[in-house]
Amino acid sequence: MAQGETSGASAADAGGSGELNREMGFWGLVFYGSGTILGAGIFVVVGEVVGEAGALSPLAYLLAGLVAVTTALSFAEVGARIPTAAGAIDYVEKGFESRRLGSLAGWILTVANIVSGATITTGFVAYLGSFVSVPDWLATAGLVALLGIIAIAGMKQSAMFMTLTTLVGMATLVFILYVTRGSLLAAPSQITETMTGFDATAMTGLFAGAFLAIYSFIGFGDMAQTAEELRAVKRNLPRAIIVSIGIVFFFYLAISAALVGDGNFEEIAAAQAPLVAVVERQGWPGLPVAIASLFVIVNGGLTQIIAAARLILDLGRDRRGLPAFFGHVNSRTDTPVRATLVTLAIVLVLALFVPLKGLASATSLAILIIFAGVNAALFALKRRSQPDDVPDMWTGVPVLGTLFCLGAIGGQVWLWLSG
Repeated sequence: MAQGETSGASAADAGGSGELNREMGFWGLVFYGSGTILGAGIFVVVGEVVGEAGALSPLAYLLAGLVAVTTALSFAEVGARIPTAAGAIDYVEKGFESRRLGSLAGWILTVANIVSGATITTGFVAYLGSFVSVPDWLATAGLVALLGIIAIAGMKQSAMFMTLTTLVGMATLVFILYVTRGSLLAAPSQITETMTGFDATAMTGLFAGAFLAIYSFIGFGDMAQTAEELRAVKRNLPRAIIVSIGIVFFFYLAISAALVGDGNFEEIAAAQAPLVAVVERQGWPGLPVAIASLFVIVNGGLTQIIAAARLILDLGRDRRGLPAFFGHVNSRTDTPVRATLVTLAIVLVLALFVPLKGLASATSLAILIIFAGVNAALFALKRRSQPDDVPDMWTGVPVLGTLFCLGAIGGQVWLWLSG
């Protein structure tokens, strides 16, 4: 998105403003990012990762983290260089000096965010079903409606809601680590024993789990898309991304270790609500964990919908394959209501009819393609110039990020071909 004549013209054609309002601060963004990453990764996909990688699940998250951390650092710099709601659209366009590539990145990322929103919605329904009997279609429709109301109300309101739910989620994870402390301490020996007999089957499971785990880290890209709604963006955006990725990386490694330390992989993989199951196995009531998990899952779904709506807003106001109708920001709520409504409709359809594992795998592949493009774009930008008012990451960061992403894409292709 260009913040100049193009977006202004598109907004005018749409009959309203195309500008967003800066209502979020540093800590709001930290909780915004941490909440969506944790909601997607630990509370939804962790059972799928354990099902693939077994005792090596912590290593799967570690491998995924290599992709995530390098790419997060690239986002920290490029997001400060190009602080727009378009995110990867503008990063790729400016890095490669190609509007067509920028638009392609925007469409891929829009699909990925919408599919991710559907994935998290499906996870919510599974957790809800673990302690109350509600028809899946009703729970899905009710959640999508709730997310729509919050997303449309305004970014300030969304950030406040997400701060609360993230604090609830972090407290819940600390509690889970406490009740599973025995399993957590046993995890290193469990991993060592599995690595002793490491074979082709174990390697396939490790890579399959790592690929699913990559989905768990995608939230920092969504953080970058709040740039037009963040105060002191060049200072706050990079710092918030780095703090958030540190928080979630710790929880991913610790929780995955706690889940596999006692060797009950099949039970965790089969559970609708893995964290509820592990708490109940330790003799504690699972209901409080289930309720807390629902709050965090809602948080993650909300972030994906907000991010997708901002991308659709940009695709509309910059005429990138969508009509200017979608490039409108409501003057009362300062949110892209039209873009949000179409996002919600697609999320609802996907959540009702597509399985969780298929959604997460599709999202991971799309995200990896975008991550590779963003890393390569930052490398190209750094070769041209280095502004004084943004972080100056080591040039090896985007290079390694690109290589890790391409390696992960190649690994997934290999898994598909060998499967």
